[in-house]
Amino acid sequence: MRILVVDDQPLNCTLLKAMLEQQSYHVEVANDGCQALEVLQSTDIDIVLLDVMMPVMDGFEAAPKIKQLAGDVYLPVIFITALEDHASFEKCLAVGGDDFIHKPFDRIILSAKIKAHARTRKLSQEAHLQKKQLEYHYNQTEREHEIVEHIFSNALSQQVKFPHHCDYHLSPASMFNGDMFLMARSPMGGFYCLLGDFTGHGLAAAVGALPASRVFYTMVNKGMAVNDIAFELNNVLYTLLPGHMFCAAAIVELSESGKSISAWIGGLPDLYLIDQEGVVIRTLEAQHMALGILDEEEFERHLIHLEVKPNQRLVMATDGIIETESKQGDMFGEELLKSALLSIPMVTTADIIEKVHTFSEHGEQQDDLSIAIINCIASEALRTESTTYSKLPFSISMSLNAGQMKDSDPILELVDVLSQLEGINEHRSNIFLLLSEAYNNSLDHGVLGLDSEIKNQDEGFFEFYQLREQALVCLTDALIIISARYCPDSLSLFFSICDSGNGFRNQESNDTELHREHGRGLSLLNEIAQSVRYNHAGNEVEMVYSLQ
Repeated sequence: MRILVVDDQPLNCTLLKAMLEQQSYHVEVANDGCQALEVLQSTDIDIVLLDVMMPVMDGFEAAPKIKQLAGDVYLPVIFITALEDHASFEKCLAVGGDDFIHKPFDRIILSAKIKAHARTRKLSQEAHLQKKQLEYHYNQTEREHEIVEHIFSNALSQQVKFPHHCDYHLSPASMFNGDMFLMARSPMGGFYCLLGDFTGHGLAAAVGALPASRVFYTMVNKGMAVNDIAFELNNVLYTLLPGHMFCAAAIVELSESGKSISAWIGGLPDLYLIDQEGVVIRTLEAQHMALGILDEEEFERHLIHLEVKPNQRLVMATDGIIETESKQGDMFGEELLKSALLSIPMVTTADIIEKVHTFSEHGEQQDDLSIAIINCIASEALRTESTTYSKLPFSISMSLNAGQMKDSDPILELVDVLSQLEGINEHRSNIFLLLSEAYNNSLDHGVLGLDSEIKNQDEGFFEFYQLREQALVCLTDALIIISARYCPDSLSLFFSICDSGNGFRNQESNDTELHREHGRGLSLLNEIAQSVRYNHAGNEVEMVYSLQ
């Protein structure tokens, strides 16, 4: 330990130096405050013994300068004084002194004071070193976060805003967002969006956004169907994420005409179809588990289809909105969200977020807050160059027995085959919706004899698919024939689906049956196809789809 003795009296300096060196301390000597500052700038000193009365610069003037040189590390200044008045003691403390020692010197008291202040200085040095280490690691982490944030920003640079179609808000609870909202337009003009909520929040939750966004943009650019996108995202995240992580998501496609919506919803809170006043017209409940939980054999592709009108809007939000808590511990909840939608006509996401913050009394945000409102309006197809179509006619037919209906996805395989034809891949999404709707109607209602009215009851979808699984297990003798023909002269695809059952529509069906709340039926087929025609028995449908 190195001690600096500052005194203008040579005798005092000699006496202190001898006493301290006997205790194995290294001693430096200065005769006034100016010399003391010079020594401190060139030598590491642990304790300063500072005389009060000195020429050039006395102890009262030197003490604050010594403390300033010491910085954040505790450097004890022990005043050497013969003064006895309280005013002098108070002034010593006021200018930065830490203790006193009186002349003449007492060896035992001096030794005890030095040891006590030495321990305090050592603790201060250790704390200062730890602080420096923490600052280093903090700065390193900040730099790494800046790099990762830059990578995330560039990786998601494909994101294009569609202000007429969509109003959205994302606010992360930490630097990185565990929620993601992606938007894109397909080559056919359909508007796609994905709202996802990864487990937790922060960097760990955000890492899944990179591969997910790549899959989403790539598949939308290819005109893939919503459930194809969901299937591929699930496979990627199932492989990528650890077992305790997943992504609750809603993937939505608004048709080019703005008249129909297809949605795959897994694990996300209810979506709401509202009018311009905010009245909920229909609630869309999640039909599936979140992405990244099931393997590809267990994954379910079922979509929700519904017709919409130009004055309607689709609202989707992550659970951060409804689970926001007030200071009393109450949750914002679905009912307050519905009330917020009704608060003003053409409510915006900013209006809703403000109500959420007001409810929480602007407390600390506990989770990522994300909400989007999609306007059901038409959009023009984005085709940068004219499409070239195959000039060769093409036809294919498949006959499915009961076993194949249970174990295969014929529509997906058929669409994959058709997509190989030049020019048809851009229509893949519409073709998939058209065929899957007609095939599912043929299977569910014609072959299995199920009634769609079940879906309109509470928990109706769950009950319907339970009955569907049971009926498929028991199915032993059935036939569905699917035919597809391409005519290059008219640039049209001709489809027919015929089943061995009673069909899903007959001549007596009325329009009310075709506009059920669950959104399936002739209305969707007519929305996509150029024409739809049924045979008299009601077990065969013929559809014409125009590629122009």
